[in-house]
Amino acid sequence: MQKYIPKSVVCLREGYDRSTVLGDISAGLTVGIIALPLAMAFGIASIPDSVAADLASRLPWLTPPAMGLFTAVVAGFLISALGGSRVQIGGPTGAFIVIVYDIAARHGYEGLATATLMAGVIVILMGVAGFGAMIKFIPYPVTTGFTAGIAVIIASSQVKDFLGLSFEGGVPAEFIEKWKVFIEHWRTFDGRTVGVGLGSLAVIILLRHFAPRVPGAIVAVVLASAVVYVAGFDKSSGGTVETIGSRFGGVPRSLPTPHLPISLGLVKELLPDATTIALLCAIESLLSAVVADGMTGRRHKADCELVGQGVANIASACFWGIPATGAIARTVANIKSGGRSPLAGMIHAGTLLAFMLAAAPLAKLIPLSTLAAVLLVVAYNMSEKDHFITLFRAPVSDVIVLLTTFGLTVFTDLTIAVGVGVVLAALLFMKRMAAVSNVSSISRELADDDEDEPDPMSIALRQVPPEVEVFEINGPFFFGVADRLKDTLNQYERPPKVFILRMRRVNAIDATGLHALEEFWIKCRRQGITLILSGVHAQPLFAMVKAGLDQKIGEPNMFDNIDGALERARQLIGKTS
Repeated sequence: MQKYIPKSVVCLREGYDRSTVLGDISAGLTVGIIALPLAMAFGIASIPDSVAADLASRLPWLTPPAMGLFTAVVAGFLISALGGSRVQIGGPTGAFIVIVYDIAARHGYEGLATATLMAGVIVILMGVAGFGAMIKFIPYPVTTGFTAGIAVIIASSQVKDFLGLSFEGGVPAEFIEKWKVFIEHWRTFDGRTVGVGLGSLAVIILLRHFAPRVPGAIVAVVLASAVVYVAGFDKSSGGTVETIGSRFGGVPRSLPTPHLPISLGLVKELLPDATTIALLCAIESLLSAVVADGMTGRRHKADCELVGQGVANIASACFWGIPATGAIARTVANIKSGGRSPLAGMIHAGTLLAFMLAAAPLAKLIPLSTLAAVLLVVAYNMSEKDHFITLFRAPVSDVIVLLTTFGLTVFTDLTIAVGVGVVLAALLFMKRMAAVSNVSSISRELADDDEDEPDPMSIALRQVPPEVEVFEINGPFFFGVADRLKDTLNQYERPPKVFILRMRRVNAIDATGLHALEEFWIKCRRQGITLILSGVHAQPLFAMVKAGLDQKIGEPNMFDNIDGALERARQLIGKTS
C-alpha cells in the first residue's frame, strides 16, 4: 500500500523547514495568479453558447468562467493533496476543451458532469489496477498527433471572440462548418475587439521574451480590463467589446453547494466519452509528473497520482466543475517559482478561492478577446510544432499514425482519434515485429574455421545428424512467424525424420503462435516427423503447459539446449535405421 500514500503525507512525515514553507507560499501565490485567467478561459472555451444560455435560465450563477474556477479550486487542491507528485499543479487544461465541448453540446451540462464523474471512477480503477506504468507505452506519434489536433481546434474556437464576430446561433462544433461560418461573417468583425485582442497577445508575447518570470496572461488581463473599462468599450455599458459581464453576468463569490451529478439514462451512452476523458487525464497528468521529476530529481508515484486525479475529477463534477488533470505549464511554473511540496499546489487553489471571495465582481470586466488571446498562446504551446515537424523524419509508419491521429482529431472526434491512433500504432508495431522475427534453417551453418565462432552455443560447433533439420526462430513468436513456420516443410522434396525447432531467442509467444506451433506438430506427425523443441524460455513454456501443448509434443522432446536436442535426434535416427 506504500505506493498509494500521497506525497503530501510523505512530506508531512519528513517535516517542513522554514525555507520550504516560504518557497511553497511564494510558488503557490504565483501559480494561482497564472491559473486565474486560464481557469476562466478554459471554462468559457469548454461550454457551448447554447448550453451556457440554458444554464443561465435555470442556474444563473453557473456560468462557464465560474465552472473553470470551481474546477481549479476543488480539483487543484485535491490533486496536490492526494496525488503522487510533490509539485504537480492540477486544474482544467486545454487538452479537455475539444471532448468537453462535444459532450456538452450533445448532452448538456448534466451529461458532461456525469461523464466527468465516470471518468474519475475509471482513472481510480486504472490506478488501483497498476496502469500507471502502462500509460507511457502509448506511442509518441499518437500523443503528438492528437495534441496538435487539439491545438488547432482550440485556436479555431477562439476566432469568434478574438475578432468580435457577430452571427446567429453558437459556433458549430465541426471544424469545417466552423470555418464556413467564420468566412461567411468575417465582415462583422469589431475593430475595438480586434485591437484589444492583438494588444493582449502582444503583451503576453513580449513579456515572455523580455520578462519571462512575469505572468504575461494576468498582466494582459489587468491592462485590457482597465483599458476597456476606462474607455467605455464594455458592451454592457454601450460599447462593442464583449466582456465576461456582458455575456455571462460575472462569477459567484463562493463555491457552490456540492451535488451528485449522475444521469443514469446516459451512463451507457457516455462510457466512450468518459473513457476518453480518463485516458487524457492519465496521459497528461503522468506526462506532467515525468517533466516535474526531470526538473526536481524526485520520482512520482504513478498509481497514486492516478488515484488522486480520479478523486479530483469526481469532486470537480460534484462541485459543478469540468474535467481536470495535471497541467504541465503550471507545474513547471510552480517548480521555477520555488515550489517543493504539495503545499504549493494547495496554496495555488487557496489563492483562486480568495479571488472568488474578495474580487469576483472584478471578473466581469475581463474582455473575452483577451481570454481568447490567452488561449491562442496556449494552443500554440500545445501544438509543439517542432516535435510535429521532426516526426516527419521518422519511419513512414510513424508519420501515418501521426497524420491519421491529427486528421481524425481535427475533422471527426477525439474519442475516435485516440482509439484509431492507438490501434493503428499497435498494428504497425506488430508488422514491425513480424518483419524482424523470422524462421531460418541453420542445419548447414558450418563455419570454415570453427575456432573463430564467438557463440559457444552455435550450431556451427556441432554435428547435425543426417535426416535431421534444425530451424531457429529469431524474435517473438507472433502471427508473422506463424505463417512462415507453416511453410517450412513445404520446401523439402523428402522431409526429414527429425525436425528440431530452436527457440532460444523466443522470449514471448501469443495465442496465434501457440496455434501455429500445434498445427506444425500435427503436420509433422502426419508425415512421420518427430518435432523436438530446444531452448524454450519461461513465458513460452508456461503458455505451452497451460495449453497442453507440452504433453502433445512430449516432455522427452523438449530440451533446455541444443546439445540435448541433437542427442535425442541421434537416438531417434538410430532407432529408425
